Amino acid sequence: MAFKTTGYNHRVMKRRTFIGAVGTSGVAGVAGCLTRDGKDDAGERGDGDREPEDPDLQGELTVASYTSMVDGDNPAGTWLKDAFEAEYPDATLTWTVPSQGLNHYISREQQGASLDADLYLGLNVDDLVRIDDTLGEGGLFRELNVDRIDRSDRIRDSLDMADPHGRVLAYDTGYISLVYDETVVDAPETLDDLTEPAYGDALLAQNAQSSDPGRAFLLWTIDAYGEDGYLDYWRALGDNGIRILDDWTESYYGSYMNENRPMVVSYSTDQVYASAEGYDMSRHQVAFPDDQGYANPEGMGIFENAAELDLAYAFLDFALSSEAQGVIAQRNVQFPAVTSENVDLDEEFDRYAHEPPEAVTVGYETLRGKLDGWVEDWAREFASQ
Repeated sequence: MAFKTTGYNHRVMKRRTFIGAVGTSGVAGVAGCLTRDGKDDAGERGDGDREPEDPDLQGELTVASYTSMVDGDNPAGTWLKDAFEAEYPDATLTWTVPSQGLNHYISREQQGASLDADLYLGLNVDDLVRIDDTLGEGGLFRELNVDRIDRSDRIRDSLDMADPHGRVLAYDTGYISLVYDETVVDAPETLDDLTEPAYGDALLAQNAQSSDPGRAFLLWTIDAYGEDGYLDYWRALGDNGIRILDDWTESYYGSYMNENRPMVVSYSTDQVYASAEGYDMSRHQVAFPDDQGYANPEGMGIFENAAELDLAYAFLDFALSSEAQGVIAQRNVQFPAVTSENVDLDEEFDRYAHEPPEAVTVGYETLRGKLDGWVEDWAREFASQ
């Protein structure tokens, strides 16, 4: 793969945090192909998702997402809008960024109000859990007819987001890892190492109640130590001086980049960003304790009552095109969702973007009914560490 190091959106590295109810990312197993009443694709899928002979590819498509997708020096959303409108000249793509993120749409759905958007970019498995816990099984987004998305078979098998209601497809992914200063500390070989004196007062992490990487790191420890052991592990981290800040921006830019501490929970693409900015690479080393990193794919889905259904399906297919995947990876500083033969990126990405030997995740079925309790139990002891 390759990666262009010019024209980065500096703000995209200031990763989004979630407002309101908590959750996490996860990938596992095979996404469900059943409709909500249990009928399979060969049976009675809703007529609205059957591919029409003459799709309506004109009108205004409204796409909801998060700030860094559309704002900053060189966001992916600007290119996606221009390229999509060039491919579909009778269509207009309009971005919308609600201040409350996905919670805005959950609340409006509860109120029976219009959503005023056709699809959403930026869904994680935790979002789907939160939707279903709040609105009921299979809520808010429609089950996708992947037969209408020709490029869906390009998505890497490991990025199947395992939604039992088939509502979401991945468009990019990242891996939570540790970023460290090799002039101060060595790479920890295991998570246990982080509780040893050599890493005393070294690690910065984020609040699992409000931060995507902070929540992912918490779930990584739950995967490693189990429901009965993860709080004891965190107590050991606390005794060893871990510092927990509200979000990624505060921990990375506010503390780590000011050399307050030599290690931070962050993304395994950190060196891509650091190289582009000309930073000292000795302070941007990537560690995978236990040869693991936490998989953090982002997905896209169509709202149940989308006004521009045909254009929405066209956009999902377009977002998986080779050119779109390259731009999304470059400007989001993440890995593309499609297999390597379906995207052309430059040599910088191969050199500086690191994938863990093993991708860890906690999937939808495990998170249902447990996630809130895990985070609440953690927060009572550690949110203000």
